[in-house]
Amino acid sequence: MTSTLTSFPASALIDDAVGTATAPRVDNAAEVFLTAAAARHPDAPAVRDRYGMWTYAELDAAADSFARLLDGHGIKPGDRVLARVGSSREFTALLYGTWRHGAVLVPINPGMKAFHLQSVLADSEPSLIVVEDAERDGADGLSWPSGVPVAVASELDLSGPADPAARTQTEVPADRLALLIYTSGSTAAPKGVACPHGPVAFAARAIAARLDYRPDDVVLTAVPLSFDYGLYQVFLSALAGAELLLSGPADHARLLGFARDHGATVLPLVPSLGELLVKLASRDQRPTRIRLFTNTGAALNAPLIATLRETFPGASVAPMYGTTECKRITILEPDGDLARPGSVGPALPGTEVLVVDDDGRPLPTGETGEIVVRGPHLMAGYWRSPEQTALRFRPGADGGPVTLHTGDYGRLDEDGHVYFQGRRDDLFKRRGSRMTSVEIEAAVLDIDGVREAALLVPEDDRDMVLFVVGETSDVKGEQVLARLGDRLEAAKVPDVCHVLDALPLTPNGKTDRKELRRRLLEGTYVH
Repeated sequence: MTSTLTSFPASALIDDAVGTATAPRVDNAAEVFLTAAAARHPDAPAVRDRYGMWTYAELDAAADSFARLLDGHGIKPGDRVLARVGSSREFTALLYGTWRHGAVLVPINPGMKAFHLQSVLADSEPSLIVVEDAERDGADGLSWPSGVPVAVASELDLSGPADPAARTQTEVPADRLALLIYTSGSTAAPKGVACPHGPVAFAARAIAARLDYRPDDVVLTAVPLSFDYGLYQVFLSALAGAELLLSGPADHARLLGFARDHGATVLPLVPSLGELLVKLASRDQRPTRIRLFTNTGAALNAPLIATLRETFPGASVAPMYGTTECKRITILEPDGDLARPGSVGPALPGTEVLVVDDDGRPLPTGETGEIVVRGPHLMAGYWRSPEQTALRFRPGADGGPVTLHTGDYGRLDEDGHVYFQGRRDDLFKRRGSRMTSVEIEAAVLDIDGVREAALLVPEDDRDMVLFVVGETSDVKGEQVLARLGDRLEAAKVPDVCHVLDALPLTPNGKTDRKELRRRLLEGTYVH
């Protein structure tokens, strides 16, 4: 793997998806992942959903079938194909077929509401929309744009043969977009992160080098494929020749049984799925083949990591940290947190992480500042948003390559391991003391009987407010605050703690703080 720190100029792709004639040529990401896997492991299981399984050779053929369908619809290189479908075999064929045709996939979570969906439709201007049967005429009360063809995923004919001779886009310009991934939009209109083929392939290979998936792995993802880390499980599985096992929200109650039935060995988790898995395992303690847990969406807190290890003997946990704008920033070696508590790992191979002050100057080891990133995994900026791109993707203060300013804060140790301490919005001052929501939530989760916690930081005239979910119904807010006072200085202890049956979640499984604010405002937070 290359170790250069070159990255694509972030301003070039803000309004053009097809790429430029003068850009260097790179391998289409479909060649890197699917074509190579089908050549090495044609008869190995590639992807399985509740309806069946495709081998790599069958997925290869299905992708070519979809590419031919795109040709029939008049889709051109650089055109956007919006896919609002659940995690399924068909989704993987849409992904690779779109790339083989030279077009751009826009994966959308089926749970996205009309308010954000109409923004995405207007911004991405798709030339084709692929949906589930129930949404052939529109979604969440929103009609599809007039004049844009709509295809139903379950009705696509993907049964044709593979046709390598018809693949005219095996090499593409380095600035050709592969994906537009829209941020979840939990606090503002979604932004489209423009992801070219080169950075997507580099990021996947770098993650694979750290996680070391194996050909005999069965990678169970209950994280939506429309979510970037769910999507990358498709790539990581292909790079290893492993089987990808797909599970949707309707299957969550059977997640552990599904894992057991199909011999799952690797599980990417958001924290809410980790909590669910532990609860399911408490009812059924039969052994599984699970050997590795990874995380996305938010950090797995220390009590949850310890419980996963206790519940699934022999399984390792690999904490990590990332952002859609470069996919992954750091990955800690499996169980590395035992030696480095709180660390999210060193930079990916071939990339660099710095901690800088407000002027962009690198800070000494151990000092807290903004986490910035550079390397070939940086995406190209925000689609049709040059101002937002310029804010986050900036020339390096030391004259180096383009640097991504994450808006996250943390520190580096002497070995280059990152310790994440929160986003800019998580840092605040109260009663003369600086603090972060991350440290307060961590202390809350150290209290016996507390399963989940979320802190709303001070805002306008409102003080900070704590929400918790208890292991049992006996947990009381005043008791949590009293025990928190034994762990933190008085300034870091909220005056108010509400106990909920469950924290609200976004469609991607993250804590929905916007919904917590709404409930607080309306007084509907009581469980």
